[in-house]
Amino acid sequence: MKFLDAEFVKGFIRMANDGWEQGWHERNGGNLSYRVKKEEVESVKENFKPLEWKPIGTSVPALAGEYFLVTGSGKFFRNTIIDPEDSMAMIELDEKGENYRIVWGLVNGGRPTSELPSHLMNHEVKFKINPKYRVIYHAHTTNIIALTFVLPLTDEVFTRELWEMATECPVVFPDGVGVVPWMVPGGRDIAVATSELMKKYDLAVWAHHGMFAAGEDFDITFGLMHTAEKSAEILVKVLSMRPDKLQTITVQNFKDLARDFNVTLPERFLYEK
Repeated sequence: MKFLDAEFVKGFIRMANDGWEQGWHERNGGNLSYRVKKEEVESVKENFKPLEWKPIGTSVPALAGEYFLVTGSGKFFRNTIIDPEDSMAMIELDEKGENYRIVWGLVNGGRPTSELPSHLMNHEVKFKINPKYRVIYHAHTTNIIALTFVLPLTDEVFTRELWEMATECPVVFPDGVGVVPWMVPGGRDIAVATSELMKKYDLAVWAHHGMFAAGEDFDITFGLMHTAEKSAEILVKVLSMRPDKLQTITVQNFKDLARDFNVTLPERFLYEK
């Protein structure tokens, strides 16, 4: 099979383009990775042209030997659908999970996303919790970023505010969202901080930077990011009209919602205001 004819590759390209069309990926902003299924690897293996091994910058032994489809560092999301062979790559990890090599893509040179350590460390966390998790996505979501300048940077506040703005939010992310204070992107510190949050959440807010999401497939992960960002947009609009809310979803309302939709909402987010 030709590489670009594979359904998982088409799904990856579609998600990248969807993010571009939302306005979340100015210039070379954002990154996306997908842990490829074994049968998917086999279906496209005839297209591989392995390059030299290079250090990841961290160690992810639980992912040894796995393959990932990733966006390229410095590449523009808007070009993923136009020129995928230049914009993204499939990489293979070595037997220790310490090095990677490109086996397809980035034909004009380059390397995987600069956030590769963050992606792989978080893939490893999610893999250990539930092997069905395969997608990690980082986007520069405008309204979430705006809120990081005016809301306290705590899990409790961000979760509760996003839950209140859209009724489906407690159902889509019942575990809540985590918040990472501002850190230099692309380094080990932000990777470690995010991976700690990913032990509890599927969605992390990066202060003054965007969001970081994990999911089982492209639709679930994109939908998670999209839902949280839409909720943030509603809150930004509410705050632009007046500094407080005349009415909102109450603690009892949340409990009723949890009962009817059969989800568990952590009590620490159900505080009285």
